[in-house]
Amino acid sequence: MPSLRMMPKVMSLTDAAAARVAALMAQKPGVKGLRIGVKKGGCAGMEYTMSWADEIGKFDEVVEDKGAVVLIEPTAVMYLLGTEMDFQTDKLSSQFVFNNPNQKSACGCGESVTLEPATPQGLAPV
Repeated sequence: MPSLRMMPKVMSLTDAAAARVAALMAQKPGVKGLRIGVKKGGCAGMEYTMSWADEIGKFDEVVEDKGAVVLIEPTAVMYLLGTEMDFQTDKLSSQFVFNNPNQKSACGCGESVTLEPATPQGLAPV
């Protein structure tokens, strides 16, 4: 029998993030999930992207938690390995926050980040 290789968890959701994604999905019939990715841009080099997905891509990484479905774009997986997605509300704003161990810095305005691909040494099996 072949041995099963333990894969690291790509992303986890806090209870607040899962509740917010699930609530938003409930308002959007036909939506399969919230797609998360990264793209080049901003003063720090990269930006997180989020969009609603009408279908699950063949190579999307699917994270399901408490009624929330998050789809990770294949090209973003190495930048998001080990990330915790949170939803925070304060007096002036409500927003999703990514606690990403692969983030090396962020710009002053908080719109872009510097990300490095995860390395095998930084990964722990789940």
